[in-house]
Amino acid sequence: MNAQPADTTQPEEPPLPPEPLPTHVRGISAEQRSAQEEWEAVEDIQSVLLGRSAGPVPLISFNEALQFFQTTDLSECRKKIQATVHRQGLAALLHFLFGPPRLQQQLQGERDLALAIAQCGLDDKQAVHMRILQTIYKKLTCSPLGCPRYGTHWEELGFQGADPGTDLRGTGMLGLMQMLYFVMDSQMLPLALDIFRLSQHETQNFPFCIMSVNITRLVLQALREECLSRECNRRRQVIAVLNDLYAAAFLQLYRVWKSQHKTVADSGFLLKELEFSTKKKPKQLLKSLETYVSRSPVSTADGVQQPSPLSVSSSRAGEEINFTGICDLQVELEGEARLI
Repeated sequence: MNAQPADTTQPEEPPLPPEPLPTHVRGISAEQRSAQEEWEAVEDIQSVLLGRSAGPVPLISFNEALQFFQTTDLSECRKKIQATVHRQGLAALLHFLFGPPRLQQQLQGERDLALAIAQCGLDDKQAVHMRILQTIYKKLTCSPLGCPRYGTHWEELGFQGADPGTDLRGTGMLGLMQMLYFVMDSQMLPLALDIFRLSQHETQNFPFCIMSVNITRLVLQALREECLSRECNRRRQVIAVLNDLYAAAFLQLYRVWKSQHKTVADSGFLLKELEFSTKKKPKQLLKSLETYVSRSPVSTADGVQQPSPLSVSSSRAGEEINFTGICDLQVELEGEARLI
Protein backbone atom coordinates (compact mmCIF):
# COMPACT_ATOMS: atom_id res chain seq x y z
CA MET A 1 0.00 0.00 0.00
CA ASN A 2 1.16 3.53 -0.72
CA ALA A 3 2.00 5.56 2.34
CA GLN A 4 -0.34 8.48 2.95
CA PRO A 5 1.48 11.86 2.79
CA ALA A 6 1.88 13.58 6.10
CA ASP A 7 -0.61 16.37 6.78
CA THR A 8 1.44 19.59 6.83
CA THR A 9 -1.53 21.92 7.37
CA GLN A 10 -0.90 24.19 10.34
CA PRO A 11 -3.70 24.33 12.86
CA GLU A 12 -5.51 27.65 12.87
CA GLU A 13 -4.40 29.93 15.64
CA PRO A 14 -7.17 31.05 17.95
CA PRO A 15 -8.20 34.69 17.43
CA LEU A 16 -6.37 37.18 19.61
CA PRO A 17 -8.42 38.72 22.38
CA PRO A 18 -9.40 42.36 21.81
CA GLU A 19 -6.87 44.87 23.08
CA PRO A 20 -7.86 46.36 26.41
CA LEU A 21 -9.20 49.90 26.29
CA PRO A 22 -6.86 52.64 27.48
CA THR A 23 -7.19 53.49 31.14
CA HIS A 24 -8.75 56.88 30.48
CA VAL A 25 -11.52 55.25 28.37
CA ARG A 26 -12.53 52.45 30.74
CA GLY A 27 -15.70 52.89 32.71
CA ILE A 28 -17.38 55.36 30.36
CA SER A 29 -20.49 54.78 28.30
CA ALA A 30 -20.51 54.18 24.55
CA GLU A 31 -22.10 57.62 24.06
CA GLN A 32 -19.37 59.31 26.09
CA ARG A 33 -16.70 57.38 24.22
CA SER A 34 -18.21 58.45 20.89
CA ALA A 35 -18.23 62.09 21.99
CA GLN A 36 -14.63 61.81 23.12
CA GLU A 37 -13.60 60.36 19.75
CA GLU A 38 -15.35 63.21 17.96
CA TRP A 39 -13.46 65.82 19.98
CA GLU A 40 -10.17 64.02 19.34
CA ALA A 41 -10.98 64.08 15.63
CA VAL A 42 -11.62 67.83 15.89
CA GLU A 43 -8.20 68.33 17.45
CA ASP A 44 -6.62 66.26 14.64
CA ILE A 45 -8.34 68.39 11.99
CA GLN A 46 -7.14 71.56 13.72
CA SER A 47 -3.61 70.19 13.78
CA VAL A 48 -3.73 69.57 10.04
CA LEU A 49 -4.99 73.12 9.42
CA LEU A 50 -2.19 74.50 11.56
CA GLY A 51 0.44 72.27 9.98
CA ARG A 52 1.32 70.72 13.30
CA SER A 53 1.56 67.24 14.68
CA ALA A 54 -1.49 65.82 16.42
CA GLY A 55 -2.30 67.46 19.71
CA PRO A 56 -4.35 70.30 21.24
CA VAL A 57 -4.19 73.73 19.62
CA PRO A 58 -2.31 75.99 22.06
CA LEU A 59 -3.75 79.27 23.29
CA ILE A 60 -2.24 82.43 21.88
CA SER A 61 -1.52 85.58 23.86
CA PHE A 62 -2.41 89.04 22.60
CA ASN A 63 1.25 90.03 22.34
CA GLU A 64 2.11 86.94 20.28
CA ALA A 65 -0.78 87.64 17.92
CA LEU A 66 0.22 91.31 17.65
CA GLN A 67 3.80 90.33 16.85
CA PHE A 68 2.48 88.20 14.00
CA PHE A 69 0.75 91.20 12.44
CA GLN A 70 3.79 93.39 13.03
CA THR A 71 5.95 90.99 11.02
CA THR A 72 3.39 90.08 8.33
CA ASP A 73 3.13 91.82 4.97
CA LEU A 74 -0.03 93.92 5.27
CA SER A 75 0.71 96.12 2.25
CA GLU A 76 -2.61 95.32 0.55
CA CYS A 77 -4.51 96.10 3.75
CA ARG A 78 -2.60 99.34 4.24
CA LYS A 79 -3.75 100.57 0.83
CA LYS A 80 -7.34 100.55 2.10
CA ILE A 81 -6.91 102.47 5.35
CA GLN A 82 -8.26 105.93 5.97
CA ALA A 83 -6.13 107.25 8.83
CA THR A 84 -8.20 110.31 9.66
CA VAL A 85 -11.58 111.78 8.76
CA HIS A 86 -11.44 114.19 5.82
CA ARG A 87 -12.84 117.60 6.67
CA GLN A 88 -13.49 120.56 4.39
CA GLY A 89 -14.32 124.23 4.68
CA LEU A 90 -15.56 125.53 8.01
CA ALA A 91 -15.45 122.08 9.63
CA ALA A 92 -11.73 121.81 8.83
CA LEU A 93 -11.05 125.30 10.21
CA LEU A 94 -12.96 124.67 13.43
CA HIS A 95 -11.21 121.36 13.91
CA PHE A 96 -7.83 123.02 13.40
CA LEU A 97 -8.59 125.82 15.88
CA PHE A 98 -10.55 124.00 18.57
CA GLY A 99 -10.22 120.30 17.88
CA PRO A 100 -7.99 117.75 19.60
CA PRO A 101 -4.24 117.72 18.94
CA ARG A 102 -2.81 115.69 16.11
CA LEU A 103 -1.30 112.33 16.80
CA GLN A 104 2.45 112.57 17.28
CA GLN A 105 4.40 111.50 14.21
CA GLN A 106 6.22 108.67 16.01
CA LEU A 107 2.83 107.09 16.86
CA GLN A 108 1.37 107.21 13.36
CA GLY A 109 2.97 103.91 12.37
CA GLU A 110 1.26 102.13 15.27
CA ARG A 111 -2.04 103.79 14.37
CA ASP A 112 -1.69 102.65 10.77
CA LEU A 113 -0.91 99.10 11.95
CA ALA A 114 -4.17 99.01 13.93
CA LEU A 115 -6.11 100.32 10.93
CA ALA A 116 -4.42 97.78 8.63
CA ILE A 117 -5.36 94.91 10.97
CA ALA A 118 -8.94 96.21 10.77
CA GLN A 119 -8.75 95.75 6.97
CA CYS A 120 -7.46 92.17 7.30
CA GLY A 121 -10.09 89.46 6.96
CA LEU A 122 -10.20 86.13 8.78
CA ASP A 123 -8.10 83.65 6.79
CA ASP A 124 -8.53 79.90 7.32
CA LYS A 125 -5.04 79.31 5.95
CA GLN A 126 -3.38 81.46 8.61
CA ALA A 127 -2.56 79.37 11.67
CA VAL A 128 -2.43 82.45 13.92
CA HIS A 129 -5.91 83.52 12.83
CA MET A 130 -7.26 80.09 13.74
CA ARG A 131 -5.48 80.11 17.10
CA ILE A 132 -7.00 83.51 17.90
CA LEU A 133 -10.47 82.15 17.14
CA GLN A 134 -9.91 78.97 19.17
CA THR A 135 -8.50 80.91 22.13
CA ILE A 136 -11.57 83.16 22.27
CA TYR A 137 -13.82 80.10 22.22
CA LYS A 138 -11.90 78.24 24.93
CA LYS A 139 -11.63 81.22 27.28
CA LEU A 140 -15.28 82.26 27.02
CA THR A 141 -16.58 78.71 27.43
CA CYS A 142 -13.92 77.78 30.01
CA SER A 143 -13.35 74.62 28.00
CA PRO A 144 -9.99 72.90 27.41
CA LEU A 145 -11.35 71.56 24.12
CA GLY A 146 -11.33 73.33 20.80
CA CYS A 147 -14.18 73.41 18.32
CA PRO A 148 -14.80 73.10 14.58
CA ARG A 149 -14.09 76.11 12.38
CA TYR A 150 -17.76 76.30 11.34
CA GLY A 151 -20.88 75.45 13.30
CA THR A 152 -23.74 76.61 15.49
CA HIS A 153 -21.43 76.77 18.51
CA TRP A 154 -20.33 80.21 17.25
CA GLU A 155 -23.92 81.42 17.47
CA GLU A 156 -23.90 80.43 21.14
CA LEU A 157 -20.98 82.84 21.63
CA GLY A 158 -22.94 85.63 19.98
CA PHE A 159 -21.99 85.55 16.32
CA GLN A 160 -24.82 85.73 13.79
CA GLY A 161 -24.10 82.45 12.06
CA ALA A 162 -21.83 79.45 11.68
CA ASP A 163 -18.89 81.50 10.34
CA PRO A 164 -17.48 84.28 12.57
CA GLY A 165 -15.60 85.70 9.59
CA THR A 166 -18.82 87.08 8.10
CA ASP A 167 -19.47 89.26 11.18
CA LEU A 168 -16.24 91.27 11.09
CA ARG A 169 -17.38 93.96 8.66
CA GLY A 170 -15.65 97.22 9.42
CA THR A 171 -13.30 95.73 12.02
CA GLY A 172 -11.58 92.79 10.34
CA MET A 173 -9.13 90.94 12.51
CA LEU A 174 -8.97 93.88 14.93
CA GLY A 175 -12.45 92.83 16.07
CA LEU A 176 -11.08 89.42 17.06
CA MET A 177 -7.85 90.90 18.42
CA GLN A 178 -9.78 93.04 20.89
CA MET A 179 -11.81 90.04 21.99
CA LEU A 180 -8.51 88.19 22.42
CA TYR A 181 -7.16 91.01 24.59
CA PHE A 182 -10.34 90.93 26.66
CA VAL A 183 -10.11 87.21 27.46
CA MET A 184 -6.32 86.82 27.70
CA ASP A 185 -5.54 89.79 29.93
CA SER A 186 -5.68 88.60 33.55
CA GLN A 187 -7.24 91.86 34.71
CA MET A 188 -9.87 91.94 31.97
CA LEU A 189 -10.90 88.27 31.98
CA PRO A 190 -13.22 88.46 35.06
CA LEU A 191 -15.06 91.38 33.45
CA ALA A 192 -15.25 89.58 30.10
CA LEU A 193 -16.75 86.50 31.75
CA ASP A 194 -19.25 88.61 33.72
CA ILE A 195 -20.42 90.26 30.51
CA PHE A 196 -20.57 86.93 28.69
CA ARG A 197 -22.70 85.45 31.48
CA LEU A 198 -25.07 88.42 31.28
CA SER A 199 -25.33 87.89 27.53
CA GLN A 200 -26.69 84.40 28.26
CA HIS A 201 -29.39 85.71 30.65
CA GLU A 202 -32.91 84.43 30.11
CA THR A 203 -34.43 87.86 29.45
CA GLN A 204 -31.45 90.25 29.19
CA ASN A 205 -29.50 88.16 26.69
CA PHE A 206 -27.66 89.73 23.76
CA PRO A 207 -25.14 88.51 21.15
CA PHE A 208 -21.84 88.96 22.97
CA CYS A 209 -19.50 88.77 19.97
CA ILE A 210 -21.65 90.99 17.75
CA MET A 211 -21.79 93.56 20.53
CA SER A 212 -18.02 93.32 20.87
CA VAL A 213 -17.52 93.95 17.14
CA ASN A 214 -19.77 97.02 17.33
CA ILE A 215 -17.73 98.42 20.22
CA THR A 216 -14.54 97.90 18.21
CA ARG A 217 -16.14 99.89 15.41
CA LEU A 218 -16.87 102.75 17.83
CA VAL A 219 -13.28 102.75 19.03
CA LEU A 220 -11.95 102.77 15.46
CA GLN A 221 -14.19 105.68 14.56
CA ALA A 222 -12.99 107.65 17.60
CA LEU A 223 -9.40 106.99 16.50
CA ARG A 224 -10.06 108.18 12.94
CA GLU A 225 -11.73 111.35 14.20
CA GLU A 226 -8.62 112.01 16.33
CA CYS A 227 -10.65 111.91 19.53
CA LEU A 228 -8.01 109.67 21.13
CA SER A 229 -4.91 111.59 20.03
CA ARG A 230 -4.47 113.41 23.32
CA GLU A 231 -4.56 110.17 25.34
CA CYS A 232 -2.33 108.34 22.85
CA ASN A 233 0.21 111.17 22.92
CA ARG A 234 0.18 111.21 26.73
CA ARG A 235 0.76 107.46 27.01
CA ARG A 236 2.88 107.24 23.84
CA GLN A 237 0.84 104.24 22.76
CA VAL A 238 -2.01 103.64 20.35
CA ILE A 239 -3.05 99.99 20.40
CA ALA A 240 -2.99 99.84 24.21
CA VAL A 241 -5.28 102.89 24.33
CA LEU A 242 -7.64 101.27 21.81
CA ASN A 243 -7.79 98.09 23.90
CA ASP A 244 -8.44 99.92 27.16
CA LEU A 245 -11.12 102.12 25.58
CA TYR A 246 -12.76 99.00 24.14
CA ALA A 247 -12.85 97.41 27.60
CA ALA A 248 -14.05 100.66 29.20
CA ALA A 249 -16.88 100.99 26.69
CA PHE A 250 -17.91 97.36 27.24
CA LEU A 251 -17.87 97.99 31.00
CA GLN A 252 -20.12 101.02 30.59
CA LEU A 253 -22.56 99.02 28.46
CA TYR A 254 -22.51 96.16 30.96
CA ARG A 255 -23.31 98.41 33.91
CA VAL A 256 -26.24 100.11 32.19
CA TRP A 257 -27.55 96.87 30.69
CA LYS A 258 -27.49 95.02 34.00
CA SER A 259 -28.65 97.77 36.37
CA GLN A 260 -31.43 99.11 34.13
CA HIS A 261 -32.60 95.66 32.99
CA LYS A 262 -32.03 96.41 29.30
CA THR A 263 -32.85 93.96 26.52
CA VAL A 264 -31.68 93.55 22.96
CA ALA A 265 -34.42 95.96 21.86
CA ASP A 266 -32.50 98.76 23.63
CA SER A 267 -29.14 97.99 22.02
CA GLY A 268 -29.27 100.55 19.21
CA PHE A 269 -29.91 103.47 21.52
CA LEU A 270 -27.29 102.30 24.02
CA LEU A 271 -24.69 102.04 21.27
CA LYS A 272 -25.47 105.61 20.18
CA GLU A 273 -24.87 106.79 23.74
CA LEU A 274 -21.65 104.79 23.78
CA GLU A 275 -20.58 106.36 20.50
CA PHE A 276 -20.91 109.78 22.10
CA SER A 277 -18.89 108.72 25.14
CA THR A 278 -16.02 107.18 23.15
CA LYS A 279 -15.68 110.36 21.09
CA LYS A 280 -16.39 113.06 23.64
CA LYS A 281 -15.51 111.46 26.99
CA PRO A 282 -12.77 108.86 26.40
CA LYS A 283 -10.77 110.01 29.43
CA GLN A 284 -13.81 109.60 31.68
CA LEU A 285 -14.45 106.09 30.35
CA LEU A 286 -10.82 105.07 30.90
CA LYS A 287 -10.85 106.44 34.44
CA SER A 288 -13.99 104.43 35.16
CA LEU A 289 -12.27 101.27 33.93
CA GLU A 290 -9.21 101.96 36.07
CA THR A 291 -11.37 102.36 39.17
CA TYR A 292 -13.36 99.21 38.40
CA VAL A 293 -10.30 97.03 37.85
CA SER A 294 -8.52 98.34 40.94
CA ARG A 295 -11.44 97.10 43.05
CA SER A 296 -11.92 93.80 41.23
CA PRO A 297 -10.16 90.43 41.60
CA VAL A 298 -7.65 89.36 38.99
CA SER A 299 -7.52 85.87 37.52
CA THR A 300 -4.07 84.33 37.75
CA ALA A 301 -2.71 81.39 35.79
CA ASP A 302 -3.63 78.94 38.52
CA GLY A 303 -7.18 80.25 38.79
CA VAL A 304 -6.62 82.19 42.04
CA GLN A 305 -8.17 85.64 42.05
CA GLN A 306 -6.30 88.50 43.65
CA PRO A 307 -7.04 92.25 43.84
CA SER A 308 -4.68 94.31 41.74
CA PRO A 309 -4.46 97.86 40.35
CA LEU A 310 -4.92 98.42 36.64
CA SER A 311 -1.79 97.92 34.61
CA VAL A 312 -2.01 99.49 31.17
CA SER A 313 -1.59 96.89 28.44
CA SER A 314 1.58 97.30 26.43
CA SER A 315 1.09 96.38 23.50
CA ARG A 316 -15.43 112.13 7.96
CA ALA A 317 -16.62 114.09 11.03
CA GLY A 318 -20.06 113.17 12.22
CA GLU A 319 -20.06 110.18 9.87
CA GLU A 320 -22.91 107.77 10.47
CA ILE A 321 -21.97 104.38 11.90
CA ASN A 322 -24.03 101.42 10.75
CA PHE A 323 -23.94 98.99 13.63
CA THR A 324 -23.67 95.31 12.81
CA GLY A 325 -26.89 93.30 13.24
CA ILE A 326 -28.01 93.24 16.85
CA CYS A 327 -31.63 94.03 16.20
CA ASP A 328 -33.74 95.82 13.60
CA LEU A 329 -35.16 99.15 14.66
CA GLN A 330 -38.69 99.93 13.52
CA VAL A 331 -37.89 103.58 12.74
CA GLU A 332 -34.78 104.92 11.03
CA LEU A 333 -34.08 108.57 11.74
CA GLU A 334 -32.07 110.78 9.41
CA GLY A 335 -28.53 111.17 10.72
CA GLU A 336 -28.96 108.42 13.31
CA ALA A 337 -27.08 105.14 13.37
CA ARG A 338 -28.88 102.13 11.96
CA LEU A 339 -28.50 98.55 13.05
CA ILE A 340 -28.00 96.22 10.14
